[in-house]
Amino acid sequence: MNVATLLGLGGCFAMIFMAIFTSGGTPLTYADLPSFFMTVVGSYLAVFTFSSFPDAIGLWKTIGLTFKVPKYDEKGIIVKLLAFSDKARREGLLALEEELEDLDDEFLKKGMRLVVDGTDGAIIRDLLELELSQVQSRHGGKLGVLNMWGTLGPGLGMLGTVIGLIAMLKNLEDKSALGPNMAVALITTLYGAIIANLICIPLAGKLKTFDASESQIKEMEIEGILSIQSGENSRVLAIKLLSYLDPVSRKTVEAEVLRD
Repeated sequence: MNVATLLGLGGCFAMIFMAIFTSGGTPLTYADLPSFFMTVVGSYLAVFTFSSFPDAIGLWKTIGLTFKVPKYDEKGIIVKLLAFSDKARREGLLALEEELEDLDDEFLKKGMRLVVDGTDGAIIRDLLELELSQVQSRHGGKLGVLNMWGTLGPGLGMLGTVIGLIAMLKNLEDKSALGPNMAVALITTLYGAIIANLICIPLAGKLKTFDASESQIKEMEIEGILSIQSGENSRVLAIKLLSYLDPVSRKTVEAEVLRD
């Protein structure tokens, strides 16, 4: 479970409730069914117009990813690549074939399979970079749907505000309708702001960092695979792979992979 996501969302909503209580109100004061349907349900349904049916339904699965901690195992990948490099230099590239079946990383397995098959390095790079670009494209599509909901939420909120104001102005003589219409006019804006600023924009930003991290790991794997294919020295390969890590992680892994 991603504690940061829980802390962020939980903390934001806690601050909202604190503001409500300290201002003398109650949560029921800000609960309005017409505003909810207009802004929350309406903006989500508008997402179906923007995207395909599977992508709109899959939006909830995309949001669910932010509550998980992705595990890339950079250290394990570096150790594995260095082991492949050592074995390839000692026994030849064909000796790596029996090692590939134990790989759980399909991207790394595909690249190493191309190496074992004797594929040219330029072709390996092109194929792996193509796959990486397709992964990024799929991630970008999912992020686009989430960002669109964040864009539509405030828009539907403003639309609800206009509807509420029109209804209020057309019934000024009916004083009993002023309160409900004003509530719709203001609460829809509140709901739209919550959708955008507390949910969609922060969660999309988190998923973007996940995508960047995964892309960096795959770029590291591409460099490692090509280095093995070209017979590069293992120590040079280790230095190259460690450059992809942040300084703290690098120090943790460096002592093990660069030991004599």
